[in-house]
Amino acid sequence: MLELQNISLQIEENGKTKQIIQNLNLTLDDHKFVVITGPNGSGKSTLAKIIAGIQTPTSGTILFNGQDITHTSITERARMGISFAFQQPVRFKGITVKDLIRLAAGTKLSTSCACDYLSEVGLCARDYINREVNASLSGGELKRIEIAMTIARKAVLSVFDEPEAGIDLWSFHHLIRVFEKMYQEISGSIVIISHQERILNLADEIVLLADGKIVKTGSKEEILPDLLNTSRGCRYFMESRS
Repeated sequence: MLELQNISLQIEENGKTKQIIQNLNLTLDDHKFVVITGPNGSGKSTLAKIIAGIQTPTSGTILFNGQDITHTSITERARMGISFAFQQPVRFKGITVKDLIRLAAGTKLSTSCACDYLSEVGLCARDYINREVNASLSGGELKRIEIAMTIARKAVLSVFDEPEAGIDLWSFHHLIRVFEKMYQEISGSIVIISHQERILNLADEIVLLADGKIVKTGSKEEILPDLLNTSRGCRYFMESRS
């Protein structure tokens, strides 16, 4: 279980203090598929980075299975089972797909085992296992390789920051199927930052964020109908500013 208690983040911008996250409280239960959504600039990606340990909150406490990890690094959190996938996956010239999957697994997997993880995300293993993770790979291919790494890592909590960003429609459709399968087969929780309806439809729980504050949380049955209704969805976000 992940608990965010009274989390705030302030930054200095042009000589002024800007509030990015405001006194946010959120509990992410085990074995859940959670989607965090909201308008641009609402603090969604910042919240994901706070969970992963890339950014440290100005105030508040983060508990992971009861342990205070507020000032724990991203590396230490990864060892604890928290995985983070960037909006734009990193390319590594000279490093192969097999190298990355072995690094994620934390052991020298056989080529056959590494190929199994690629097959899980719908990639033909023999075409990818020895390829360099460079500009020759498309955005959709990189996203699926990154998910294969997450599966190999056997993360307790997997966080994805807008996984649909920068990929074509075919890759997006395949990505949805991969997330569905991943959630069925892993024992951990998945948190996705997204505003895509098809991803929202996968969620056990949806968290609405606006102006760095939680507007509402609930099941997709509770949240999605009003969120997709333009006037009601706008009302949620306008009320958060009052």
